Amino acid sequence: MNHEKVEKHIGLMAILIAVVISVGGIVEIVPLMISKSTTEAAPGVEPLEPLQVAGRDVYVREGCYNCHSQQVRYLAEEVLRYGPAAKPGESVYDHPFQWGSKRTGPDLSRVGGRYNDEWHELHLMDPRAVVPESNMPGYPWLARKQVTADDVRKMMGALRTVGVPYTDADFEAIPDAVAGKTQLDALVAYLQSLKASDQEVTQ
Repeated sequence: MNHEKVEKHIGLMAILIAVVISVGGIVEIVPLMISKSTTEAAPGVEPLEPLQVAGRDVYVREGCYNCHSQQVRYLAEEVLRYGPAAKPGESVYDHPFQWGSKRTGPDLSRVGGRYNDEWHELHLMDPRAVVPESNMPGYPWLARKQVTADDVRKMMGALRTVGVPYTDADFEAIPDAVAGKTQLDALVAYLQSLKASDQEVTQ
């Protein structure tokens, strides 16, 4: 009888649906907001350096996340292919996070150190020169565009506003860190930063 009453009164049903969704959302979200594993950086995870910040901006701007995820799932075949499964604490300084879900191309969360800088540069300029079967577009114009200290300062300022612990010394280091660097250099630096904390980067 109660079930029929709910079904016959759309307003009551809407209220009950909203209550159920709200309770479910609270149960799912609140633990994530207070758990140290999701609010504190994993061991070895540091805020991005200025050139890496500029590279991440290029990564987002060019829509790389549309084809590449940054989340290795806890499945044996994923760990075997991409490396250690992703941990929540690895993304605490990532605003917005780049986990993604679509993999037209491979997951990139452990790509740092897998190839040297020269390989990445060639791959970004002409993907099929190193991966013949790739359907990724080339990004040759990135080699012609310079990174500016003012732009990076704004990016890092926005990140500090949302909680990334950049210091005044980090901001003072920006001009030297990006001097003479192109957006291609920046994107390579960002890709090389995508690694597990125990991974070494090959320059």
